[in-house]
Amino acid sequence: MSVPTAPEQPADEVENQIKPPDPRPGTPPEYSSHFIPGPPGPALPPPVGYPGGLPVGYYGPQQPGTFPLYLPSSGTHPIQYQPGKYPVPQSSAPVAWMPVPTPMPNCPPGLEYLAQLDNIHVLQHFEPLEMITHFETNNRYDIKNNLGQMVYFVAEDTDDYTRNAYRTLRPFVLRVTDCLGQEIMTLQRPFRCTCCCFCCPSARQELEVQCPPGVTIGFVAEHWNLCRAVYSIQNEKKEDMMGVRGPCSTYGCGSDSVFEVKSLDGVSSIGSITRKWNGMLSTMSDADHFEIHFPLDLDVKMKAMIFGACFLIDFMYFESSPPQRSSPHHD
Repeated sequence: MSVPTAPEQPADEVENQIKPPDPRPGTPPEYSSHFIPGPPGPALPPPVGYPGGLPVGYYGPQQPGTFPLYLPSSGTHPIQYQPGKYPVPQSSAPVAWMPVPTPMPNCPPGLEYLAQLDNIHVLQHFEPLEMITHFETNNRYDIKNNLGQMVYFVAEDTDDYTRNAYRTLRPFVLRVTDCLGQEIMTLQRPFRCTCCCFCCPSARQELEVQCPPGVTIGFVAEHWNLCRAVYSIQNEKKEDMMGVRGPCSTYGCGSDSVFEVKSLDGVSSIGSITRKWNGMLSTMSDADHFEIHFPLDLDVKMKAMIFGACFLIDFMYFESSPPQRSSPHHD
């Protein structure tokens, strides 16, 4: 007498019954750098046991992603997934971020961080592959406070041809993101022809600051000067608000380079942008370290403008181009 048995199931169904579902999301879609940022999504509640709006040391890549935080079903630490342009490392060290401030009236979203600070550090990423191959890559910067906590992440968004054809003269777009990966500020530098006379207005460099992206809050405009860097910080109507004066003749060979931020009459000192001397690293690479000082009670938009001026100064004076190979001459 035969004993009845259960009908056999395909191997795929048996494997699906035994293997628990993977709580993680699938591979993120390809990231298009030329996107129009939408409205910010709803803020997630802070995990249990963490003060403030976001844990001080969450596990995620060094560059904030553009995807929202994903909370797995098992565990308390939020995981942030990065678009395909910057793959997520398998294991990354905790990144300490500045606690998320509360929204403030008459303050563009994302600038609440600057309202609480009187100085910040701009740290450019060191790119060893760029030194070896002489292939210019997109610049990346960490923006930190005095406690070493991340405030913003800045990434250049320029195509390969433009970067390597125009080098330090290239037009660029810098995208400033916060701890949630939301783009809160955009810095744009248009191309300026340098074949004209330096005193010609069409040859002077300019940087536009947008906050939020798409809304212009001011410009940083270069002024011609025989021996030093001179800029004016302007509002959205291109009215001069402050001035920036760099050091004379030399730019940081063995010492710090200080660019003073002054009132329009040049009498009152408002702040400074200092390029720190890092010894041999400063001569071998363009991984610069800037320290920016401004008054704590300064208008937050003017703080953002001084912050933007730092990047125009970096590209004009401290972004060293790799040496180009010259073709041999034939008699």
